[in-house]
Amino acid sequence: MKQDHLKELLYQALETELGGVEVYTTALRCVENKELKEEWEEYLDQTKKHVEIVKDVMDTLGLDPKKETPGRKVVRHIGQSLVKAMEMALDSADKSAAEIVAAESVVIAETKDHLNWQLIGEAAKKASREVARALKAAHEQVEDEEDEHLYHTVGWARELWIEVLGMPAVIPPPEEVKDVETAIGAARAQQSRAQML
Repeated sequence: MKQDHLKELLYQALETELGGVEVYTTALRCVENKELKEEWEEYLDQTKKHVEIVKDVMDTLGLDPKKETPGRKVVRHIGQSLVKAMEMALDSADKSAAEIVAAESVVIAETKDHLNWQLIGEAAKKASREVARALKAAHEQVEDEEDEHLYHTVGWARELWIEVLGMPAVIPPPEEVKDVETAIGAARAQQSRAQML
């Protein structure tokens, strides 16, 4: 395993989680649906814990959580851009449009976050014993929550769009109702939405 790239992954994972805190904080200003608000409040709390989990891994591996890397700067820029997009929507769009922008922003942020944790899980399988132990422990604490964040919010974004398009929407979305935590579960939930109308 290339240690420099593993370190970069961890720096990007930390920046993604830090950005996630800002994304959720801003998204909560945009949300109208009470159930979605409660869900994002929970995800915000979990994301704050994920920041600490990544910092703990970095501490175990002797990495400085304040170190800047080129990839980390890119991740920060993307997160700040998502926050700016939501702020623009709040300033110029109606509340339902801002809610959709927020849901889409969360999906974009959670897609990177989900990928980070998949890669951390893969790295745990190939790393040296001490590194593997730290990565595996962190991955086990976070992975299921990251799956939920991504798959549930994709469902919310889809159903909010369907609703504003004037078509029958399933709210809360099937991914939420069925509490999916896998890509297969998300696909099955989406297929079942017609039966839930």
